[in-house]
Amino acid sequence: MRLLLYVLPGLAIVALAFWAYSENYETQKSLSRVRDLQRQIGIEHETLAILRAEWAYLSRPERLRDLADLNFTALGLMPLLPYHFAGVDQIGYPPEDLGPLNGTITLMSETLP
Repeated sequence: MRLLLYVLPGLAIVALAFWAYSENYETQKSLSRVRDLQRQIGIEHETLAILRAEWAYLSRPERLRDLADLNFTALGLMPLLPYHFAGVDQIGYPPEDLGPLNGTITLMSETLP
């Protein structure tokens, strides 16, 4: 009986030590994966910034105008002029489609204290 009281806690300690050991390695693996993902996210942010800069460089109005002039005969492109560009407030967006109304409207609101 006394031997059983010594062996069972010893086995429990060994089992808990094995569990803690495996959890430690899983945690280290997860932390390493998070570091790798954060490094990859940083690289992707840098790449995105470079691509945005390249896009801004390539879509300069004077460059586009020169390209349109060079390729006018081959493509029949119109020359780019300043009045071809519009502000965001001048763009006409289509109205939202609300779908068919069946005559019943249900209103829901929260009551304020």
